[in-house]
Amino acid sequence: MKNFIFYSVIASVALAGCAGTTDEHYYKVSTNPYTVSGRTYYPLDENSAVGFSETGVASWYGPMFQDKQTASGDMYNKYAFTAAHKTLPFGTRVRVTNLENKLTSDVIINDRGPFKSGRIIDVSYAAAKQLNITDSGIANVRIDVIGNNNPVQNTNTIQQNSNRYYVQVGAYSIQENANDVAQDVSDMGYATIVRASNGKYLVLVGPYGVQSRATGVSDNLSKTYSGAKVVQQKR
Repeated sequence: MKNFIFYSVIASVALAGCAGTTDEHYYKVSTNPYTVSGRTYYPLDENSAVGFSETGVASWYGPMFQDKQTASGDMYNKYAFTAAHKTLPFGTRVRVTNLENKLTSDVIINDRGPFKSGRIIDVSYAAAKQLNITDSGIANVRIDVIGNNNPVQNTNTIQQNSNRYYVQVGAYSIQENANDVAQDVSDMGYATIVRASNGKYLVLVGPYGVQSRATGVSDNLSKTYSGAKVVQQKR
C-alpha cells in the first residue's frame, strides 16, 4: 500500500501525521477554515457534528508516521484508535463501519485529512487492523459520530437547540449526477451528503448548528452553484 502524509495549515503552522490519545485527553475545538494545497476546508462545530454520517473510502496511516505531530498537536501512536477527517471537530468520537465485511472500529478524530479525492477518513494502524484493511489499504466505509471527547460540550444546549441548517446545493433526478456534484463539493472542502427526497436526490452541505454559518457557506457555494440555498431541518 502506498501511504501518504497529510498536511494541515492551521494558524499558519503546518502539522503532519495522525495521533494517539486517551479517554482523558481533551481538545481545543476550532472552526477556523484552513487551506491545504490551495483548497480551503471549513470544519464543523461540535453542535453541528451531532448525528453526522458519511459514506466513502477509508485509508490508513503507515508505520513511518509513528511519533509524528498531528494537526491537533498529538503525536501519532499507531496502536491508538484515532483518525483524521477534513471537517469533524478534534475530539469527535466516530464509529467506522467497513461496508465490505461489517467490521467496526471506534476512533477519535485528532488530525486533518485525507486530502486525496474520494477519501473521507484516514485511520490509525490499530483501527485498520480492527477493520481488516491493512492489506487492501482502502475500503468503502460509513462513519457515524457517536460522541465527543471534550468536556466543554454542553449536551443540554445541544438537546435544546433542535435546529439544523444545511446548504442545499441542488436537487437531481439521477442519483449518479447528484453523486458527481457531491464529490465535487466535497473536494472543495465541505462535508457533503446525498439524500433521497420526493423522487429527487438532494446534495446537502452541513449540518450547521447556527443559520449564520450555513448562510456564509451558501454565499460561497452560490458562486459556483447558483441554486445553493439554506434549508432548515428539525433533529
